[in-house]
Amino acid sequence: MTGEPVRWTKATVYPDMWVDPADDPRESAAAPQGELATLQDYLRSYRITVAMKCDGLDAGQLARRSVPPSTMSLLGLLRHLAEAERDWRNWITEGEPLPKLYGPKDADFDGAVADPAVVEAAYADLAREQAATDAELDRHTDLGAKVGREQVVVRELLVHRVEEYARHAGHADLLRECVDGRVGQ
Repeated sequence: MTGEPVRWTKATVYPDMWVDPADDPRESAAAPQGELATLQDYLRSYRITVAMKCDGLDAGQLARRSVPPSTMSLLGLLRHLAEAERDWRNWITEGEPLPKLYGPKDADFDGAVADPAVVEAAYADLAREQAATDAELDRHTDLGAKVGREQVVVRELLVHRVEEYARHAGHADLLRECVDGRVGQ
């Protein structure tokens, strides 16, 4: 016994995968056609990856911090991504920006405590903010258009969203491995 966590997986086809290819919710029947569809497909895939890395964990496991002094946890990532979605929507809308969801800087991570109600709220906040930002972006079909108070180029915002989720999916890989040793794509 080496003292290292046992790595396990639900996959049976390839042992280093999170799930079997036939069960992977990120897989699409057909490749996306066009730039917008491709960006949306990558965003969808990374969102699902983050959700998969959180799946099956209780409030304590989701709130577990990585390594001191970091406040990063899977629950903190969910809250951070909800906050980011709200920020992005604020960039592309007119009028007064919506307030922060969780308060001042780093409150998204600092407030990620092992409480089932906090977990439930984080999932609800993320789903709501994703849907609202998606709906706002659906109004802008010209990827080169500059929109909102910030005059953000729609393409730039879409790529930024993909980048943010991809980066945090990588963090989620490591955080999940620290929780229970589970690894995979």
